[in-house]
Amino acid sequence: MGMTITTMSALAEPNRLHIVELLRDGPLTVGEITVQLGLAQPQVSKHLRVLSDCGFVEVHPSANRRIYTLQPQPLIEMDAWLDSFRRMWEERFDRLDDYLKLLQSKEEKQSSTEGAEDK
Repeated sequence: MGMTITTMSALAEPNRLHIVELLRDGPLTVGEITVQLGLAQPQVSKHLRVLSDCGFVEVHPSANRRIYTLQPQPLIEMDAWLDSFRRMWEERFDRLDDYLKLLQSKEEKQSSTEGAEDK
């Protein structure tokens, strides 16, 4: 499927990003998330619905509570997307490094031939 704009926009909202960070340490109920965020429960539920629609969280009903768990797939997709940029930058840095070494060796040759001409 790959990473989508929806995935990125879901995390662009600070409260949703905070929810994902909270769930990194383990499952939480809506009430626990509400307390930790300091928001009203309807707001938290709205954020959790967006995260759920994007696949970031999964809800498990337990008696009269709803327990939310972080799901890895969207994060794996984001990591793969970022990795494509990492590889591109590494290739560019390698080429830059090769170019700088070439310039340095030309400079060294030039200064050694100039030194020989002075003698």
